Amino acid sequence: MKLFGIAGYSGSGKTSLIENTLPLLTAHGLRVSVLKHTHHDFDIDRPGKDSYRHRQAGAHEVLLAGSARWVLLKELRAAPEPTLSEYVARFAPCDLVLVEGFKKEAIPKLEVHRPVTGQPPLWPDDAQIVAVASDSPPPGNLRAGVAWLDVNDAPTIARYILARAMPLAMAID
Repeated sequence: MKLFGIAGYSGSGKTSLIENTLPLLTAHGLRVSVLKHTHHDFDIDRPGKDSYRHRQAGAHEVLLAGSARWVLLKELRAAPEPTLSEYVARFAPCDLVLVEGFKKEAIPKLEVHRPVTGQPPLWPDDAQIVAVASDSPPPGNLRAGVAWLDVNDAPTIARYILARAMPLAMAID
């Protein structure tokens, strides 16, 4: 299993980049999982549904199961958030885990940067960023070793991710 991060500010196109790259990776027979981190409180369950009611009543975990998919809802209830490696350990075996978010983790990352968002780039201050996917030309002061990729060139981005993904054992050590 290998890890590769996708970083960038909200609205930069991280999800679209993953969405455009995934079919190219899976077309080659790779099993790819995605870990999406958010700083926002979220709930995929709906008030009034049985599973929601079970959680509200105090269940530690609720597993919703159906013929097409299943999901495990785990309430942290003031426990610390799991680490990246603890989250990844929950995945079934796969070839690659794309990690969206977890900007501070020491894994190779591709930054999605679009100047139109008005946000500064992350790459100058993050040595783990090994590539930038953008819709603008690279700046003259690009750090050595950082690749500049066209955000709309999914085949090149897929090849780059496969070449730079970090084996899980190295990420945990």
